[in-house]
Amino acid sequence: MFWSHSPSDDLLKLLPIVRGKYKKDVPLSKYTWFGVGGPAEVMYIPEDEDDLAMFMKTKPYNLPIFIIGAGSNLLVRDGGIPGVVIKLDSKSFKKMSLGNNTITLGAGYRNKDLRKTLIEKGLGGLEFLCSIPGLVGGSVKTNAGCFGSEVKDVIVSATIVDGAGQKKTIGVDDLMLSYRSSFFPEDWIITSITFKTYPDTAENITAKLEEHKAYRMKNQPYNEKTAGSTFKNPEGLRAWELIKKSGCADLNINGAKVSEKHCNFLVNTGGATAADIEKLGETIVQKVKEQTSITLEWEVKRMGISK
Repeated sequence: MFWSHSPSDDLLKLLPIVRGKYKKDVPLSKYTWFGVGGPAEVMYIPEDEDDLAMFMKTKPYNLPIFIIGAGSNLLVRDGGIPGVVIKLDSKSFKKMSLGNNTITLGAGYRNKDLRKTLIEKGLGGLEFLCSIPGLVGGSVKTNAGCFGSEVKDVIVSATIVDGAGQKKTIGVDDLMLSYRSSFFPEDWIITSITFKTYPDTAENITAKLEEHKAYRMKNQPYNEKTAGSTFKNPEGLRAWELIKKSGCADLNINGAKVSEKHCNFLVNTGGATAADIEKLGETIVQKVKEQTSITLEWEVKRMGISK
């Protein structure tokens, strides 16, 4: 019998013993909404915050670390991601607790699950977050927003584990959130977030949630392989208008195409690779710059290596 040996086996030998799980050569196409991407050399699923802190404190120096959430705003390249991909997928990171006009959610709590919680508890102010695909932790990292609200408007604080394995509580100002971006250190891993809310009726909350859902279904691709808005809106402008004006609304490369519903959304129609999607996006950037002298900035996070 022949035993296969891969670089991930060597990496596993170097990693600290944890209470969570290590998985090697994990296909990340299963974890991204685009449905593309190569493997994670090793995926680490911490058991809880203490397990994560211990890992960060004792991991090999200069080990490449990447954090992924629900993969709703992510493009993983076809060569995959070397090093360790951390996914906060255990029950410990999906907890919820209530305070005085606040709610604290684990970073692994799904935005769509927040819908039921808001209605049952009569909590207003976070309805916009329910319509954003993904997990709460990722929403903070990208300062997600829609319908006139952003995460930075409603966040109070976050708990984090830093690169040295220290657990800290960080105020909203220290997260340095701006339009679809954050500027806190890359080695900070958000483990939970406290948001401010206010009392409201189930009827009011439900009406807002249904209004947001109806808008999404009418104006954006639904039940398709997409990662949401591809490019950030330049100040005072709309990315989709620049894309349409530059003649990019009908572009496609192999199985990757611009959405017919909203041209700032790229869609994998089934046969696209990550390279196809990225090439389509870069083609749009180039054409928009040629036509308008404006350089669009990617909102979708790209990571990994090309094949």
